[in-house]
Amino acid sequence: MTFEASLAETTRTLQALATIRPAIDRAGQMILATLQRGGKLLICGNGGSAAEAAHFATELVGRYAKTRRSLPAMALSSDGSLVTCIGNDFGYDQVFARQVAGLAQPGDLVVVLTSSGNSANIVAALAEAKKLGLESLAFLGRGGGKAQGLASCELIMPGSSGAAAQEAHLFLIHHFCELIDAMFPA
Repeated sequence: MTFEASLAETTRTLQALATIRPAIDRAGQMILATLQRGGKLLICGNGGSAAEAAHFATELVGRYAKTRRSLPAMALSSDGSLVTCIGNDFGYDQVFARQVAGLAQPGDLVVVLTSSGNSANIVAALAEAKKLGLESLAFLGRGGGKAQGLASCELIMPGSSGAAAQEAHLFLIHHFCELIDAMFPA
């Protein structure tokens, strides 16, 4: 794909986010409510989505644009020893669900990121969240895949490009960080 075609695809996806604005607003409310009540975000994804999960957690525990109190968030893909232990002993499909089962408390929010929506470990994490009575938020791409309909709130990125979906996910992460910075004083 040429630079121009790639830029056009990403631009179309970002501009089309306006069509899912009600879901974006609901997701922002869920994130803020979770943090206001002292709950934490348990965030997971694979590959590039794992990097975005770590990025989101870093912005909350560390800081985004301003210095404010540290907020509770964990990227479930960041502990290599734990991921490989669970993968080895229970199968890779369980690497996130097992952590949700062991780390989640009432009032927490499970956040998943996937550009395809078809990752078995993401589907299992959403099932575990539901089993525990937790709210969940899914950043999805390519129509939502197998994860569509499993989360309390889903953000299905418009378009069919996985790369553009990931770029839109990051844009939304930063949008939510702006809301968080505005909500929590320095």
